[in-house]
Amino acid sequence: MNSQFKRGIIELCVLSELAMEDMYGYMIINNISQHLDVNENTIYPILRRLTKEEYFTTYLQESSNGPPRKYYKITNKGFNYYLKLRDDWDEFIGGVYEILNKGGKKHEDILRKFKERTN
Repeated sequence: MNSQFKRGIIELCVLSELAMEDMYGYMIINNISQHLDVNENTIYPILRRLTKEEYFTTYLQESSNGPPRKYYKITNKGFNYYLKLRDDWDEFIGGVYEILNKGGKKHEDILRKFKERTN
């Protein structure tokens, strides 16, 4: 995936994960990395910054597999921020799709229209 696309959306993905349930860092990384190429060097700075900005709180929870885990919990402020970013994203991506789909939604449609225009 294009890194320019990815950079702007990772924060929204982190917020979206935590809007659903409290999670620890590795869980967030694992969930997001199933869809996007991310790692701890991408996610942990976002978690630290959003915690500092009071969009998340943290707490420790005992783990059956080692030391306690640091969980992140979205705050009301964080949830409202998530909703605002989500609205901005939906508006942005809707406009992008309007532009991209002018030529059709399938490669065949786009190729046909291109050939008609250039022949």
